Amino acid sequence: MSPFFGDPDRFADRADAGRQLAARLRHLRGRPLVVLGLPRGGVVVAYEVATALDAPLDVIVSRKLGAPQQPELAIGAIAGGARVLRSDVIDALGISDAEIDRITAREQARADELERRLRGDRGPLDVSGRVAIVVDDGLATGATALAAVRAVRRRGPERTVLAVPVAPPESVEELRREVDEIVVVHTPRDFRAVGIHYDSFAQVSDDEVEAMLDERATARRASDQPAGHAR
Repeated sequence: MSPFFGDPDRFADRADAGRQLAARLRHLRGRPLVVLGLPRGGVVVAYEVATALDAPLDVIVSRKLGAPQQPELAIGAIAGGARVLRSDVIDALGISDAEIDRITAREQARADELERRLRGDRGPLDVSGRVAIVVDDGLATGATALAAVRAVRRRGPERTVLAVPVAPPESVEELRREVDEIVVVHTPRDFRAVGIHYDSFAQVSDDEVEAMLDERATARRASDQPAGHAR
């Protein structure tokens, strides 16, 4: 039972959530893996998963597509050229295809720029022929995670796994059809928001994400170095 306020459906913070999630993914250790976190909070969770599984860590940026004049209202999401649209919302608002394409192009450009900034001088990791584990800090509607999963699947992984600490059961069932495996620690039926399942859900900075990516890249280089060449 979780020690945090006696509630088994809560996490102390994203690092705690990542460690609990990693325990559910131990069956994948030893296989050729790549862990991909959704910035920014999802990377903190993904870092713990990658560390526990001794796997390389990368980012996959998924951006919400906000409605014209109502940017807080999501009409879909975009990631790596894969787009997810909420046709019911689009039809209700009467948004044209041209406007959707304009919003998509803008958000994809922002996603590409953020990925480049977070990776620094490193390119994206190759997932072809590997097990790609897509990680976020939780799901609500699941639109951004769905776009990320579809983008990763385009890159030819052997298997695609979606792993999150918490999600509503209905989102899990919808996304199950999109991946080879989905792993979730908690699926509360009274789900209202991701953040309420964490004791600490602080904002994560770009600098923190960059540091985690750098640290895992350094650790992987060290583990790949032949023993006779260690310094």
